[in-house]
Amino acid sequence: MPDLSWCLWGGMLVLGGFLGLLGGLFGIGGGILAIPVLALAFGLEQQQAQGTALVMMVPNLLIAFWRYQQRHPVSLALALQLGGLAAATTWATAQVANRLDSFTLRLLFGLFMLWLALGLFRRLLRPAAAAAESRTLPARYLPLVGVIGGTSSGLLGIGGGLVANPFFTRWFGQPQTRAQSLSLALVLPASLVALLVYARAGQVSWGLGGVLALGGLLTVSSGVALAHRWPERRLRAAFACLMLGTALWMMLGALVGKL
Repeated sequence: MPDLSWCLWGGMLVLGGFLGLLGGLFGIGGGILAIPVLALAFGLEQQQAQGTALVMMVPNLLIAFWRYQQRHPVSLALALQLGGLAAATTWATAQVANRLDSFTLRLLFGLFMLWLALGLFRRLLRPAAAAAESRTLPARYLPLVGVIGGTSSGLLGIGGGLVANPFFTRWFGQPQTRAQSLSLALVLPASLVALLVYARAGQVSWGLGGVLALGGLLTVSSGVALAHRWPERRLRAAFACLMLGTALWMMLGALVGKL
């Protein structure tokens, strides 16, 4: 684990609070920024950065799910189906992730974020074209999104909520905040499974992750409240900007590390 001074531990607590705020705002747990910070700023290997970020994400996701449930409740049956499929696919793909080299994982992470961000920007800038292409699938297919989200969570340590969110809004016609509630039902059990797999492989810095988690727990509820005050378009635009910035940061870091 990195040798941190007390001042730096305080900085990590503040960072955890910021990430918790973003996690509550977007229903993603905050790992989208925690992983690049741990990998690029603290020099952790990609697998350890992903495992450590999960220590922060799990309690943040638990609080966020509880808060979203108060406003957009997900039925127990649907939550179990989404979570069960996500957990199973997370376990399988996390085994693969722990066998890949750090450069490959970072590049995959960046490309994945870039693909999602560009898709969201396209829908924001050309809403008429996006509306013409979108289709609404029957609600009985909702649990299948758990397979897609679980694959992302296991391979990249995060991403279950990120990839599920556009599916819920575009393919099932869910409003953004409702989609985030569904995404949390999916990603919470997936993140628990991923954390167990990464911990078993020795890819978790518990002290560092614990400080981030403590900071996040203080702010995640505020992020959820803010999400329900923002207009739909602003929330989607902020979500797309967050993914684009993270994608470029991770791809640049991967290329610099390779050189």
